[in-house]
Amino acid sequence: MAGVSMEEASAHDLHYQFPPAGAYRLNRCLFALKSDREFLARYLADPRAAAKEMGLDGNEVRDLLAGDRDALLAHGAHAYLVFMAALRVRMEREPSDFEYF
Repeated sequence: MAGVSMEEASAHDLHYQFPPAGAYRLNRCLFALKSDREFLARYLADPRAAAKEMGLDGNEVRDLLAGDRDALLAHGAHAYLVFMAALRVRMEREPSDFEYF
């Protein structure tokens, strides 16, 4: 970054960036996994169909089904939604003593 010190550049790199508009469908899917029990049930029954229902492209579907956090972030997914969606799916697949939140 021209005219910016290393400290300022580092602070800029750490600053939150809003997800790109092109990642809307992916983030909407992740939000639904986190928040919508009916969608989560459909996803658990048929993950590929549920992802397609949300309009995800082939690469997004592949990375979502693989649980590839880094690839999802590269597609523009919001880090919080990636984490929470994965947690919610894991909680349903592997019931434990987690409280619902």
